[in-house]
Amino acid sequence: MELAALQSAFSEQELFEGKSWRMSPEPWRLTPEIVAKLEEIGQASLEFYQALELLYRRSYEGKKLLRNRELYAPWVAEYLDRGKAKSLVEACRSVANKGALPPVIRPDLLVTREGFSLSELDSVPGGIGLTAYLNSLYEASGADGILGAGGAMEEAFYRSIAALAPDEDHPVIVLAVSEEAGTYKPEMDWLAERLQRRGYRVYSLWVQQVFPLGGAVYFDMDGSPEKIDVVYRFFELFDLPNLPEAEFILEAVENGEVAMTPPAKPFLEEKMGMALFHHHLLRDFWKENIGKKSLKVLKQLIPMSWIVDPAPLPPGAVIDGPVAQGKPLHSWMDLAEASQKERNLVLKISGFHETAWGSRSVVIGNDVSKEDWKEALQEAVDMAATHPHVLQEFSKSVQLKHPLYAEDGTAYEASGRLRLNPYYFMDGETVKLAGALATFCPPDKKIIHGMEDAAMLPSRVVTS
Repeated sequence: MELAALQSAFSEQELFEGKSWRMSPEPWRLTPEIVAKLEEIGQASLEFYQALELLYRRSYEGKKLLRNRELYAPWVAEYLDRGKAKSLVEACRSVANKGALPPVIRPDLLVTREGFSLSELDSVPGGIGLTAYLNSLYEASGADGILGAGGAMEEAFYRSIAALAPDEDHPVIVLAVSEEAGTYKPEMDWLAERLQRRGYRVYSLWVQQVFPLGGAVYFDMDGSPEKIDVVYRFFELFDLPNLPEAEFILEAVENGEVAMTPPAKPFLEEKMGMALFHHHLLRDFWKENIGKKSLKVLKQLIPMSWIVDPAPLPPGAVIDGPVAQGKPLHSWMDLAEASQKERNLVLKISGFHETAWGSRSVVIGNDVSKEDWKEALQEAVDMAATHPHVLQEFSKSVQLKHPLYAEDGTAYEASGRLRLNPYYFMDGETVKLAGALATFCPPDKKIIHGMEDAAMLPSRVVTS
């Protein structure tokens, strides 16, 4: 695709408020084998969420985790509920929410020497509108094999949400965006407009535009109240104290007057789930509740992860985790003395915090000074009671090549590192892969995310 055409398109349609990025003449290339792998990852991600939901429920209900063995884990719910208001925990555990899962699942996948590595599993992902827009843009320029071509991505998004109002032939769906997530409002506006062109009643609104009436929730439609059937929640649960209108939505959900998705289940948005997957006491639970194929995929995908819990240990006990100076840890602060090689670790807040997205809390141990590493560890220990952190083994992304446009408009073969975000949409009892956003960063970047010197691209399937 020509640079002038790309520049013209983005000047007319802003998808991220105040954001810009590098441009490329062509989408990211995926082989059929990689797409097949991505489809396996989608199914495995769904099964992981289903099992995590079951684990959390059995934990707080005090039920045993396994069919044929007495295994209880009340500590799981205690971890996952840390820092949450009582009212949110009650909403999370309500009958109205039982079994509810997010309609969209988006893993953050890094490409390492060993294959894909999962850095996060996002259930309230941005980029849906952006990816669908990029799909249509490159497809219109003649690119074939686009993943999610022909509007398939926006259609999959709509169907995954409309399924929550099965009694309505034409449900009223509101994409409710908070000011905190306001950067993404333009892409939600674009997405709603595209779906309206298909005859669907989908509206992009600020959360503040939703109001209660008779136990249900409405918005103003040309001076008249319009009842909402489904709210697509594009606001963070940690932001609820700043969103009084969200309380009306939660009450309407409890009363059966509206469906809200993703559901108010903060434990699904915690990176602690990845650490629980590797917890030695829970191995039999995951084995019993995730299919053999998906379990194998997850073991390859999820890096070794640990919850930073400073609970005191008996004198002879050690932490089941990394080592420092070749010795097991008795305290997480022992890691402050770890060697440069042993600090090949990533420390980040688990979730439910304004720094939990956009890589803002990420500290790579061997990329900072020993003093900064110690300070980050101390902060994680100090915040453990309300905002737990997780520690993960760090696998550096491999360098790949893809054409980019230089400032003078010429295309050249660039080196860089890739984050791939496949989008999976609920489709009955399974998920459908209907798009993938590729973020191609300069090779000197260890933390890969959308930035001015990165390229953001749709993906296409190539056979040769």
